[in-house]
Amino acid sequence: MVWLPGIGEKPYSILDCEPFSIAVTSVGTFSNTLFNLKIGNRVWARGPFGQGFSLAGNRHLIVGGGYGAAPLLFLVRQACHRNDEVKVCLGARSSGDILMADAFKTLGCEVFITTDDGSRGEMGLITQAVESALHHFDADTLYACGPVPMLSALAGICRQKNISSQLSWEAQMRCGIGLCGSCELDEAVRQSAGIPVGWLTCKDGPVYINS
Repeated sequence: MVWLPGIGEKPYSILDCEPFSIAVTSVGTFSNTLFNLKIGNRVWARGPFGQGFSLAGNRHLIVGGGYGAAPLLFLVRQACHRNDEVKVCLGARSSGDILMADAFKTLGCEVFITTDDGSRGEMGLITQAVESALHHFDADTLYACGPVPMLSALAGICRQKNISSQLSWEAQMRCGIGLCGSCELDEAVRQSAGIPVGWLTCKDGPVYINS
């Protein structure tokens, strides 16, 4: 949780730990302010909170939708350090929304890209790339972060193919420690992913592990 006094507080994923860093895209009042800070300005952070990704097995399929690619790079660095096999699927609306593809390639990962408008990679949904990758790659675990509809679709694919999954869910977080309950997922979303009632994104998640 990143805090700027007088501006607000927002949740961010850790991009790296040495040095501690986060990825910021300027999309609103808080991120605009954070984005325009200068060297020497002070930022407050608390955490980390909740359940993050945890490497399981040695063959990993990484799926990032839009901004969801950011926290996955940290995970992939750990997997590559172990010399595990990693394939990455990235999807977004258009070419300009694809994040960190070159960073994944630099780590030695094979990267599949889809865009809704076909401006980069294949035209279509990222789930198409995932289905194609799984046809040739016997993944031990699928890890994903991105929009809720994408995650719901991936949960269904993993159930169908009997693949372990670790999905990082988006929700409106406020307290970060499970007190306010604002980050509980909608019932339809929970049911689509097999997540129990009362599961809180900030405390029990954001990653839901289904092994």
